[in-house]
Amino acid sequence: MKFPKVYSLEEIANLLNCEFIGDKNFQVLGMNEIHVVEPGDIVFVDHPKYYDKALQSAATIVLINKKVDCPEGKALLISDDPFRDFNTLTKHFKPFQFANVAIASSAEIGEGTLIQPNSFIGNHVKIGKNCLIHSNVSIYDHTVIGDNVIIHAGTILGADAFYYKKRPEGFDQLISGGRVVIEDNVGIGALCTIDKGVTGDTTIKEGTKIDNQVHVGHDSVIGKKCLIASQTGIAGCVVIEDEVTIWGQVGTTSGITIGAKAVIMGQTGVTKSVEGGKSYFGTPIEESREKLKQLANIKKIPEILNKLK
Repeated sequence: MKFPKVYSLEEIANLLNCEFIGDKNFQVLGMNEIHVVEPGDIVFVDHPKYYDKALQSAATIVLINKKVDCPEGKALLISDDPFRDFNTLTKHFKPFQFANVAIASSAEIGEGTLIQPNSFIGNHVKIGKNCLIHSNVSIYDHTVIGDNVIIHAGTILGADAFYYKKRPEGFDQLISGGRVVIEDNVGIGALCTIDKGVTGDTTIKEGTKIDNQVHVGHDSVIGKKCLIASQTGIAGCVVIEDEVTIWGQVGTTSGITIGAKAVIMGQTGVTKSVEGGKSYFGTPIEESREKLKQLANIKKIPEILNKLK
């Protein structure tokens, strides 16, 4: 997430009412999660296990809960609760905006696009040309949709990330301030849910087709010309490269990559990153030929045991 203007380190520290280490005029351009940070971004860290990763990341401002040596060319914001203060920044720079009409006045809708009854188009949404939005679709604020996109009934674009911190009193949600970006010629089936990024974008690239009842988690990127079948669940921060085929009832863990032109067979649990150009099956995931051989051998166990008697 980029801020609307350049802020100084001192201005951000005053907003959070926290200490800072570094030049008070150090430039702050935005905020992001660690896997998408760029110079000028704030990243937060609240566990010693991840201090080094955050301090050595591309982010140049680290929101941290301990005074540590500041790497050269960077600045620190010292907070007793970085998670809370990251939420404070999200609420300040991307506050929730109420809308009391079906299509927000700030939405931009391209020529030839058709929107069926009972759909909601939120604030600052951009929809391209010749799209078809079927009934009861909800498109949350700041979503971007390209040309020639079809979205079937009941789908939701832009729901919050499933991202929580456990506290003694319960679960504290990390507020989502990112977007959903749908490129040209994408098809999305009925009753799908695509969560927005926490601070970045959840992206579905050109030509991809998604079946009914598919979930896509926050900050995931689905490549060009992919096919994803019904009841698939894609966790947050997953990268699916171009021309991947995923069959029904597949589930993935977060933060993995599925290589280009891979085929994931139905009911597979994608527990790790996999190379492209191969077919996979099973839980834990393996190349399909190897997994099917294993299953065939398991069927032979009773026969082998009878011979040993």
